[in-house]
Amino acid sequence: MAVASVDHQKRNFQFPNWKFSAYNEAMQGQDIAILLKLAIQNEPQTPSKNLAESLSVSQSEVSKALKRCAHAGLLHLSGAEKRVNRSGLMEFLAHGLKYAFPAERGSMARGVPTAAAAEPLKSRFLDDKEPPAVWPYAEGKVRGISLAPLYEGAPKAALRDSKFYGVLALCDAIRSGRTRERNLAVELLEREINA
Repeated sequence: MAVASVDHQKRNFQFPNWKFSAYNEAMQGQDIAILLKLAIQNEPQTPSKNLAESLSVSQSEVSKALKRCAHAGLLHLSGAEKRVNRSGLMEFLAHGLKYAFPAERGSMARGVPTAAAAEPLKSRFLDDKEPPAVWPYAEGKVRGISLAPLYEGAPKAALRDSKFYGVLALCDAIRSGRTRERNLAVELLEREINA
């Protein structure tokens, strides 16, 4: 009798009409960077080639990232148009970023300041005499505690675009900062991406 009820239960939980997406990869750091770049430049028809060059990633990575972002509901694609779901992105940044992309700190290194050690947060907090958080980068000019960036090309891309640098630094403050830094970073990010 027990076997029959188990078989009956199995039949009730089959979903023959459901189609599961073949494209179900986890979001990656460059996906967040692409969403941020699109949100701050507010040009929905930015060619993927331009995104790849400005973010220091390959065109194939941009293509994969756009698909992942669309699948996650954070980007609407229509032909050449790429529209960021700004409220969804902001919700993810405020509540999920530090869990999906936890801060990984390392040893002292030369690099590019980030989080509260970079603008727009640096001028809003008193210097606590602690070594600053930096993305390790050979061309960086500051020594501090290394913090792994969201993606490998972040330091190079950030040094080419100050506005992009600012939003990446705010994301790092959310990932690694104290409560006051995180709260202010969320507030400033909301303004930057017009969420």
